[in-house]
Amino acid sequence: VEGINPLTREEEKRYSSDEEYLAALAFKVMMDAGRKMTYLRIYSGKIESGEDIYNAIKGRKERIARLLKMHANKRERVQEARAGDIIAVVGLKDTTTGDTICDESHPVILEPIEFYEPVITQAIEAKTPADQEKLTVALSKLMEEDPTIRVKYVDETAQTVISGMGELHLEIFIDRLIREFNAHVNVGRPRVVYRETIEKAVEVEERFEREVGERKHFGHVRLYLEPKERGGGIEVAREIEEELIPEEFHTAIVEGIREATLSGVVAGYPVLDVKIRITGGSYKEGESSELGYKVAASSAFREGCLQAKPILLEPIMKVDIITPSEFTGEVIGDINSRRGEIKSINNRGPVSEIKAKVSLERMFGYSTDLRSITQGRATFSMQFSEYDKR
Repeated sequence: VEGINPLTREEEKRYSSDEEYLAALAFKVMMDAGRKMTYLRIYSGKIESGEDIYNAIKGRKERIARLLKMHANKRERVQEARAGDIIAVVGLKDTTTGDTICDESHPVILEPIEFYEPVITQAIEAKTPADQEKLTVALSKLMEEDPTIRVKYVDETAQTVISGMGELHLEIFIDRLIREFNAHVNVGRPRVVYRETIEKAVEVEERFEREVGERKHFGHVRLYLEPKERGGGIEVAREIEEELIPEEFHTAIVEGIREATLSGVVAGYPVLDVKIRITGGSYKEGESSELGYKVAASSAFREGCLQAKPILLEPIMKVDIITPSEFTGEVIGDINSRRGEIKSINNRGPVSEIKAKVSLERMFGYSTDLRSITQGRATFSMQFSEYDKR
């Protein structure tokens, strides 16, 4: 297996051998009777119960309390685990999904696990003060288990907003709150998480000049914004000469732009698929400050988005439906009524597999509708594909 040495940033290899230095990946975290259990895949080296191991991502040591070999619903306590083993470890308090466990004297970071961004949100609130205490504990434990769940507390409404990968995902999450932690909650309607982008290129400049705390702050920045292809993300390019703005302020300009991308001008959703070029600006001796350039860059980005035909992007889902062949026509008609795009239809004897792309907003309640039109005989799965224009 290959990884990166966090000290030298060079690529290193670990061969599948007990004699090699330790390299293991934490691929799952699970709560078992209130205790945290971390599943490790050991690629090289070996670990023993009671020894200290090093988390290369967190940069800290942890002690193994127990090693367990899992056999379906049974478990076997062991003293050591070797290269090639999949083992459950009790006692790793700070290790999360995707962390690399290794030898402290020979650290390595393995390729991390990538998680999709949430596409749907739902507001929840505890029914009683006692439920609020249970809810706080439950949320922290369930978030450790499932990295695709995000939780945010909104002060204005005193509500907790949970975000996940789909309607069913959040339904199961809420069911676990009640069933496993006895935390009863009131639940709001699911809401789709949108993104924003721009449709045309613009050049814009902003100047910030103000006295704050008995000191003058100055910042002047010129930006060029242009749309990128879907899935291109945010790219910030420094194309400014040091004579115009000293390099010590360049980081503040980038930070100002990055912060501004978190809230768009259409509805306050994060901005995607835009390339921002820092092309110019000016500098005033004794007055220019990091704050000044940060505010100027943020204001320039927002002003540029307003001029560049901002639009909303909605999450598009890949939908895979398995249905008895006699209901194929009804299922396709239902997908078309949701303005979905049929990608393929494969006949497999008595059943058909239909692959389609549909807006998440139009998939609410689909499981009930699918059961209704197929007499409960069809099944479907859904996963995030991309953000696209509404």
